[in-house]
Amino acid sequence: MTIRMFLSTLMLGVGFIANPVFSEATVEVVKRADVNFIHLNPARGDASPQAGVLWGNIREDNASGALISFASGFRSPPHIHNITYRGVVIEGTVHNDDPDAADLWMGPGSFWTQPAGEVHVTSVGSGGGFAFLEILSGPYLVQPSDEAFDNNERPINVEARNLVWLNPSDLTWLEHTGEGPAPDVAFLWGTPEAGALNGTFLRLPNGYSAALQAGADELKAVVIQGDIAHEAGDLSALTTLEPGSYFGSDGVVAHTLSCTGDAGCVLYVRTVGTYQVAGAQ
Repeated sequence: MTIRMFLSTLMLGVGFIANPVFSEATVEVVKRADVNFIHLNPARGDASPQAGVLWGNIREDNASGALISFASGFRSPPHIHNITYRGVVIEGTVHNDDPDAADLWMGPGSFWTQPAGEVHVTSVGSGGGFAFLEILSGPYLVQPSDEAFDNNERPINVEARNLVWLNPSDLTWLEHTGEGPAPDVAFLWGTPEAGALNGTFLRLPNGYSAALQAGADELKAVVIQGDIAHEAGDLSALTTLEPGSYFGSDGVVAHTLSCTGDAGCVLYVRTVGTYQVAGAQ
């Protein structure tokens, strides 16, 4: 049975609308290999990390998502940003903290936030690093530490091993059939209630197939770990997405997913309210 046929049957079996894609709905898919990178801090030239935009525009006043590539051993000088951002480590190890703080290396799947105006340094371990940044509003600027200010936010560093995962017995969003491992969710920021913007990790076991549908009009997802075979009805072809790839939708859309990867797959999901996942292995 093909992925498309299997998931259509699965959605019907757990109460999803069959092929819930309307003419006004849109889907965007960006593979990591197709992302164009620019200097994140042009003033530093080749010493700057490289940024590749997934959605939005980091140079304009809007929300955006971007991939950041760091060279091996990179360490920034103390600095601030004019805006707040959230970060997820995809590859390598990243340290992001006060200039006087001891190194706290965050591995793949770790999450951090950097408040606007707070002085900090960013370092990367040997072998380089790769991360996803979500920028709440732009433009994204790097500014000297003597321009620091307090915006009443505080930074958060959550190493991947300290995440708390909730399974189908904890959440009504997750519908799981079969006797194998089930998907689970870790809350990162915001409140998963009607009308509220929030971010979570969605983890799928290796070999798992699932239908992902947002309860609101907008959904954005970035592959953090593992390879995902993705399709969204007639609006996107079946595509394999490696870590750093992105898919999103406006309107009522069911995304069909299949995970390959020995350690399973993790997606960063940004949406309004909750979403529904129905799957089986």
